Formats: sequence, C-alpha cells, structure tokens
Amino acid sequence: MAKQSRGQKKTMERVMHEFRHGELESGRSGRKVKSRRQAIAIGLSESGSSKYQSKRENERKLRRSKEKERRGETAMQEKEGKGALRKLDNSKRGPVRHRAGSRKRSAA
Repeated sequence: MAKQSRGQKKTMERVMHEFRHGELESGRSGRKVKSRRQAIAIGLSESGSSKYQSKRENERKLRRSKEKERRGETAMQEKEGKGALRKLDNSKRGPVRHRAGSRKRSAA
C-alpha cells in the first residue's frame, strides 16, 4: 500500500480515537462500531487510503472528511470540543529536531 499523507494519517488517528472511546458510528444506521477491523475499514475509507476505491473516490472521501473536521462535526469534536483535533495533533509531536548542517553559524 502507498504511503499515507499527513492528512490521511490524522483522519485515521481521529477515527481510531473515536472507536476507542466508543463514539464511532457506522454509516446510515448510526450503530456503534464494536469491531476493530470495521473501525479500520471505516478509517481507511474516510481518509481516502482504501485500495478498493478509485483514486478519484479516495480524493473525494478525504476532502469530505477534512471538511467535516473543519466544521467540527466529528463525534470526537462534538464530545471533546472543537479544539480536540489540535490537542491530539500536538500530543503526538515530539521535540523539534534540526538537521546537523542546517543551522547558520556565525563567522567568528
């Protein structure tokens, strides 16, 4: 499978977060998802990473879920507040590291 983009990873993270907290619902029925495999399938579909959908369909799904996240309509954001995604994003980042040769050095 191809490498996921940052946006796809974040969407996948959000979906699995919703699953772990019992907030993930499936499609039109609105039933809570209890199966981890089903949660992964939903995550891949929402993030546009599915190998069973066309490239065009994947792009559309990712765009749609990012729009939903911006509006604050995800289950995670409704429960934990609109800034929940930012908190999740910041908690996953480690300390900032610089490459060895990228810093400017003063000529002294």
